[in-house]
Amino acid sequence: MDTSYLIIIFSLSVLLSYVFDLLSSRYKTPSVILLLASGMLMRQVTNYFAFQLPYVDTILPTLGTLGLILIVLEGALELELTGEKLGMIRRAFWASLSSILVTSLLMASLFYVLMEASFFKCLVAATPFAVISSAVAVPGSNNLNPTSREFVVYESSLSDILGVMIFNFLVYNASGGILSIVSFAKDTIIMVIISLICCFFLLYLISKISHRIKFLPIISVLFLVYAVSRIYQLSPLLLILVFGLFLNNTELFIRGRLDRIFKNELFEKELDQFKNLTAEGAFIVRTFFFLLFGYASDFYTLIEPDALIVSFLLLLILYSVRSGVLRLSLPGSINPVVFIAPRGLITVLLYLSIPDNLKLVGFRDGILMAVVLLTALVMMVGVISYRDDTPVD
Repeated sequence: MDTSYLIIIFSLSVLLSYVFDLLSSRYKTPSVILLLASGMLMRQVTNYFAFQLPYVDTILPTLGTLGLILIVLEGALELELTGEKLGMIRRAFWASLSSILVTSLLMASLFYVLMEASFFKCLVAATPFAVISSAVAVPGSNNLNPTSREFVVYESSLSDILGVMIFNFLVYNASGGILSIVSFAKDTIIMVIISLICCFFLLYLISKISHRIKFLPIISVLFLVYAVSRIYQLSPLLLILVFGLFLNNTELFIRGRLDRIFKNELFEKELDQFKNLTAEGAFIVRTFFFLLFGYASDFYTLIEPDALIVSFLLLLILYSVRSGVLRLSLPGSINPVVFIAPRGLITVLLYLSIPDNLKLVGFRDGILMAVVLLTALVMMVGVISYRDDTPVD
C-alpha cells in the first residue's frame, strides 16, 4: 500500500476517534463501542475489496501492552494520597480486590461446568473477565458527581493493577503451593524496591534535563524497565503505579533538602505537561487497539447462540457480585456506580496473553467481544438513566 494512503488512514482514524470522544462526552456513549463498530465495518470494506490488513495478530498484543502502561500511568497520575481520601482509597481497594476474586471463582465454576477442562485452566480464562477497564470506566464516569467519579477512578485503576498481578501469579506459578505464594511475595517486594529507586532517578531526570525533548526519554525508561521486569516474571505494573503516585504526590515523599535536589521551580508546570503527554499517548494507542480489535473480530462469532448465552451468564455473575460488593463498600446509594464495570483493553490483553497450554479448548471467540460490548452498553444505559446527583459519601 502506498505511504500516502497509510498516512491518510492513520490521520482519519485519529480524527474519527477524537469525534467519538466528543460524542461520548456529550451523549454518554462509550467511545469504545464506536471504535469497535468502526473496526468491524472496516473489516467488511476490506473483505469487499479482497484486501486484508497484515500483521494484525502481531500488532494487537504490542499495542495492548503499550496501552496498558500508558493507561495505568495516566490513572496513577490522577490519584491523590491525602488523609481525607484514605477512606475512599481503602474502600476502592477492597471493592476491586474482592470483586476480582469472587467474580473469577464464580466464572471459573461456570466454565468448569460447561467445558471439560481443569478448574485451574478455567480460573486462568475467567480472571481477565473479572477486571474493570479504567480506560473505559474513567471517561464513562465524567458526568457523575465528584465523589462517585473519584471512587470509580480509584476502583478501576486498582482493578487494573490487581487484576494483572493476580493473572500473572496464576500464569507464572501454575504449579501452585506455598512456595509459589512466597516467590510471588518476594518478587513483589523486589519490584517495589526497584520502583522506588526508579522513581527517584526519573524525578531527578525531570528536574535536571534542560533539553527540549524531556518526557519521551523518561517514558522510554519506564517501558524499558517494564519489559525487563516482565522477562524476569516480576510485576512491572507496580513500577508504573508507584511512579505515577510518586510523581503526583511528591509533597509526601520529597521534603526538606530532598526538595531542592529533586524538584525545581518549574516542576508543577512540567508535571502538567507530562500528564497531557501521557493522556494523549494513551488516547492514540487506545484508538488503534480497539479499531484493530474490532477489525480482527468476526461479527458472526459474536451472534452465535452459544457465545451469547455464555456472555449473558457472565454478565449475570459480574453484576450480581458487583452489587453485593458495593453494598458493603459504599455507605450510600450504589447507583449508578454499580453499572460502571466495563471490560476493555485489560481484559482483551490478558485473554490474548494466556499461554497455549492453559487455554480452554472450544472457548467461543465471540464471548470476549460480546462481554466488552455488553458491559459498555450497560454502563451507557446506567449513566444515561441516572438523574440523581446526590454524592456517594
